[in-house]
Amino acid sequence: MHGNGRNEDGGAPRVVVGVSGSLGSLAALHRGVAEARRRGAVLVPALAWEPPGGEHGYRRSPCPPLLAAVREAAERRLTEALDAAFGGAEPGVPLRPVVIRGETGPALVHLADRPDDLLVLGRSGGPLRRRLRRSVSAHCARTAGCPVLTVPVPELLHDLETLHRRTRWHLPVGPAPELVAAKG
Repeated sequence: MHGNGRNEDGGAPRVVVGVSGSLGSLAALHRGVAEARRRGAVLVPALAWEPPGGEHGYRRSPCPPLLAAVREAAERRLTEALDAAFGGAEPGVPLRPVVIRGETGPALVHLADRPDDLLVLGRSGGPLRRRLRRSVSAHCARTAGCPVLTVPVPELLHDLETLHRRTRWHLPVGPAPELVAAKG
């Protein structure tokens, strides 16, 4: 699971999927499997990780044991995301999971470096998170040398966000009045 995932599969076409463990990335994994099946490609689920404090912070005060622990945690997150997505079953396509060190957007673009690769990304995080952090999908769409497919947020996530807002503001959690009116 280590390395950059670039030369392990020879010249076979690849579908590289950015994985974070979010619902959006799990939806991207499922779409990546479908695309890999359609193309006869290898599925490369990739999780990017950085040292605490980023690369600049790590260079100022390196700590190899901490770095190894963070890398192992990234490997566990990727394994857990794959288990969550596929329920422990094989996805039915060749699978080459990889953890790659670096900021997410540039690391994924570096990994999906062939013109015939397909980079699949899911949207994750709420509006506040998207404002505070740079958009990985926008970065990849601007700089990737291969096609980039952004999978929409699953409908379930919209429902969960709505439920969360309603409970935070102490509003009734039952069916929304507009849904009741539409059914009747």
